[in-house]
Amino acid sequence: MKLFVGLGNPGGKYAGNRHNIGFMAVERIAEDHGFAPWRGKFQGSVCEGRLGGEKVILLRPETFMNLSGQSVGEAMRFYKLESTDVTVFHDELDLAPGKCRVKLGGGHAGHNGLRSIHQHIGPQYDRVRLGIGHPGNKNAVSGYVLRDFAKADQDWLDDLLRGISDGAPQLADGDTGKFMNAVALRVNPPRSSTSKPKVDPSPKSTAPEPQEDTRNPLQKLADKFR
Repeated sequence: MKLFVGLGNPGGKYAGNRHNIGFMAVERIAEDHGFAPWRGKFQGSVCEGRLGGEKVILLRPETFMNLSGQSVGEAMRFYKLESTDVTVFHDELDLAPGKCRVKLGGGHAGHNGLRSIHQHIGPQYDRVRLGIGHPGNKNAVSGYVLRDFAKADQDWLDDLLRGISDGAPQLADGDTGKFMNAVALRVNPPRSSTSKPKVDPSPKSTAPEPQEDTRNPLQKLADKFR
């Protein structure tokens, strides 16, 4: 059994925020893979389903971001899981918008949601880092992550979420390579190679085209004797 955790803040006012891309990821997985309805539990909301051959619990902590670890720890203990069974989807300032990277264990890099999870279950859990870009100024970070994605972001955001959903069964099975390939196929699809330049098989002659003879018979006969 695996526990997939999407990080975000609860409530409609935060639903479209950059900080809530983790919520968006697990919600897309639940929708596309026919998971059971969401229900309140573990200071959050959960739903259950299968990804490939693996049973998976999806969790959205509703303690607000800074206390996410309370919800994750409670769910992990209830299902008797190890921290290595947990994968957390979260926003990542240090990745360009639309980029996705999988990280196995490690530090929290100042992310408040990850910091809280570290405190409750330790650092040995997997993360799916979802790039949202950086505002360029450290003092602007709080306002940036708590603002909605811009309209110009919607295309890459939808491609990213679709790719995550496509690759979710491989991620649950522990094949991060195939998961990343599935994301890449959505975010950077291969270009079509069906259209080829037209080639004229017969080279053009540089000789002048023959002109039509418009003389009448008498003129032709007279010209022979000139």
